[in-house]
Amino acid sequence: MPTVFLLILLGVFLNAGAQLLLKAGMTRIGHFEFSLTNIVPISMKVMGNPPILAGLCAYVVSVGVWLLVLSRVQVSFAYPMLSIGYIVNAVAAYYLFGEDLSLLQIVGIFVIISGVYLVSQGAAS
Repeated sequence: MPTVFLLILLGVFLNAGAQLLLKAGMTRIGHFEFSLTNIVPISMKVMGNPPILAGLCAYVVSVGVWLLVLSRVQVSFAYPMLSIGYIVNAVAAYYLFGEDLSLLQIVGIFVIISGVYLVSQGAAS
């Protein structure tokens, strides 16, 4: 089972990293309005944005890792572990992008940690 946990964590970190890369790429592009006139220029900016392309690649790899995970454990065990990504993203966004991390969010992080712990214990029994 330790190998499965490592695969789950790898998938979680790849998925979280993908989100952070997409955010970094969109920060470079900036706010834009959805309109027919923006489709081509914004699409070109997105397709030529290295952090966005890296984020999409990280997603592809994370799907491959996730398929490995699902071949080894029940989805009812594996899927809740993805919530670890919320913790990774909240903390990373705080440090990388200067996003707020409120007391309520910190409490929520501890609730997630508790839930992940309980799910993992239920699978062990």
